[in-house]
Amino acid sequence: MDQVKILISGANGKMGHAVAAAISGREDCVAYCGVDLYTQQYSDFPIYEKLADVPEKPDVIIDFSNPALLDDLLDYCLINGVPCVFATTGYSAEQIAKIKQAAASIPVFFSFNMSLGINLLAQLAKKAVSILGGQFDIEIVEKHHNQKLDAPSGTAIMLADAINEECGEQYHYVYDRHSKRQKREAKEIGMHAIRGGTIVGEHDIIFAGHDEVITLSHSAASKEVFAVGAVNAAAFLAGQEAGLYDMSALIALQ
Repeated sequence: MDQVKILISGANGKMGHAVAAAISGREDCVAYCGVDLYTQQYSDFPIYEKLADVPEKPDVIIDFSNPALLDDLLDYCLINGVPCVFATTGYSAEQIAKIKQAAASIPVFFSFNMSLGINLLAQLAKKAVSILGGQFDIEIVEKHHNQKLDAPSGTAIMLADAINEECGEQYHYVYDRHSKRQKREAKEIGMHAIRGGTIVGEHDIIFAGHDEVITLSHSAASKEVFAVGAVNAAAFLAGQEAGLYDMSALIALQ
């Protein structure tokens, strides 16, 4: 089987380095090149400043760059018919809509979190709420390092959306409880963000009922889990038809 040639967008960032390391341990894919404003080479593949400088189109792109670069990335992928794994965080609702629109023309893999474990957590949460119904209050607590800009995390929103979808979109989200002096409503999901130190990522989904509490938890010990997930997604995406894919497609293969 031919190796999947992967272009790493944001190659000189922390996640770009992690993706390169994850690819290096595999036989089914290879880091073809990288794109980054900082073109210092740290491995055996070249790094270009712009996508337009890449001499030959790759089989798939893994993007861990910056939301500001989305339009250029989408233009390149659509013009050249290149599948893309969008793993960058902090996209606006408008940008997410553009990514989903592109899936009509090319294979697109999009998830707020590339960890297989966190996506399994979402599936377990959907199962839990289908059984517990409206008898339990739902709260989500997420913890990240002190350099993270967005709050709540995209992953926390993804988990809440998975639960809400399972419940027929009955819930609304509450982010700022200290400003409300009122009892908790039954149809709300509270989301709480903690920032400190070097926490990579921790998410707890709390189902609080009458005299009992059920907590589903996931903790990431390093950024490598996200890089491995993104490379798994790229290897999967390279052989797919145009469409929108997420981690549930990989979970189904396990």
